[in-house]
Amino acid sequence: MMGSMRKRANWVISCAVVGALLTALPQRSRGADDPRDWLQKMNQALTTRNYDGTFFHLSEGRVETMRIVHRVRAGRVTERLQSLDGSGREFVRNNGELTCYLPDQHTVLVEPRPDRGPFLGSLPQFGADVNEFYRIESLPAARILGRAARVIAVTPKDQFRFGYRLWLDEKTAMPLKTQLCDSHGQVIEQIFFARLEMPESIPDSDLVPVVRTEGMRWVRQGPSHDSAAPALSAYRASELPPGFRLTVTGAQTLGGATVPASHLVYSDGLATVSVFVEAPAANAPGANPSPSTPAEPPMQGLARVGSGFAFSTVVQGHQVTAVGEVPAQTVEFIAHSITSSGGPELPHR
Repeated sequence: MMGSMRKRANWVISCAVVGALLTALPQRSRGADDPRDWLQKMNQALTTRNYDGTFFHLSEGRVETMRIVHRVRAGRVTERLQSLDGSGREFVRNNGELTCYLPDQHTVLVEPRPDRGPFLGSLPQFGADVNEFYRIESLPAARILGRAARVIAVTPKDQFRFGYRLWLDEKTAMPLKTQLCDSHGQVIEQIFFARLEMPESIPDSDLVPVVRTEGMRWVRQGPSHDSAAPALSAYRASELPPGFRLTVTGAQTLGGATVPASHLVYSDGLATVSVFVEAPAANAPGANPSPSTPAEPPMQGLARVGSGFAFSTVVQGHQVTAVGEVPAQTVEFIAHSITSSGGPELPHR
């Protein structure tokens, strides 16, 4: 059951989340040695520099080697993230569109990516009140890849969020190593570069995927639909963990669905939880399901997804899935709190 749930959750989770391997942090100017100022410099470096690197991604006892290529030319951003072993997945972003090549699922997924943050920095920026929930401090300096590095710790003050440790190149502020940590400081996920170059120019050939797509299924996921908002506005979390608030509402077409699911995003200014509410296909008016292809049962329960969690339940006959790079109890808390406020129901798909 958990394997099936994890597979189905891949359709619910934006593949942009798969590409989000490091974290973007605050954008506030402080003193030259203030850790917030270094995190601002990191954001700027990730966004504006050309870079080509190979890094190791350690999660759940597994190690995957990946290559990241990021190019900025004439204001246009192109990126390619490639798994060099394991799944063989590749992700290519060309300005506002993200193409996910998933050979292990025999699928190519194309979706809009309206945010312009880089693969290595796509988590939200700190909000004004983030100090209420995280401590941000400098740790003793270190050396990574033979380079002097600033070390910054972002520590959660409660059990509802994860923390980070980052090693930033003293000269460029590029992240050379990052760790995702639980509220006790235990490392959940680790990323560190084995090679990092910042060339003046990057050729087009370095941004072309090498995965073979013959026989793969192409799926295009739709963007958020503002026109669907009236029918989707009824679903909200009635209660939230401390510091989390609703930041985005909309709708997104998932997998082979014919109508969009409600999409809600809750954030504390750093951690983000996406919630998807889907109408039950089996109850669609005029539906005539074939006995040979029975409808899949709704997802129920908790699944580990990358370094985060997904939790699914059924609310008023609708599938609700909360997913994020947060502790399990956070996605469970939010998913269980989703309810209809009495407005119009979701359309059936």
